[in-house]
Amino acid sequence: MANFLPAFEQMMKDEGGYVLHDVEGDTGGMTYAGIARNKNPQWDGWALIDRKDFGGATPLVREFYKREFWEKMRGDEIASQEIASSIFNFGVNAGMSMAVKIAQIVVNATPDGGMGAKTIEMLNQQNGGDFRKSYALAKIARYADICNKNRTQSKFLLGWVNRTLSGLK
Repeated sequence: MANFLPAFEQMMKDEGGYVLHDVEGDTGGMTYAGIARNKNPQWDGWALIDRKDFGGATPLVREFYKREFWEKMRGDEIASQEIASSIFNFGVNAGMSMAVKIAQIVVNATPDGGMGAKTIEMLNQQNGGDFRKSYALAKIARYADICNKNRTQSKFLLGWVNRTLSGLK
């Protein structure tokens, strides 16, 4: 079964590490270690970040991602580390419901955005490498759709595509 820690470590590299970002035009707004403040205003780490206690926030980051992403996608039940890590990483970037929905499309499950027993069963029948390739194409299509609907997001497209392609290495 898949393990949270390697998925978390790769995702943190892709998010740029334990860094505070506030990029103009980013719909996620201010982020710390990839955690968007406007989508997670109640996260306990913000009080520490506001006091510039970044080291104190570090363990809260791992706890947040395990609880809010890994556990919600039932990552421990997915047999392939490749598949679980890929869904987790995209979920952090695009939202877990969207990440699961695209995974469901890739495996021909009903795309409802919920990680249920049927979706897990279908994911566990997949070859990790084949899934990652199909999932990468679906993610890039999703990013293109975002940019086509909102041209202000186009400045992020290259970074999103690079993040997707780096996951294929």
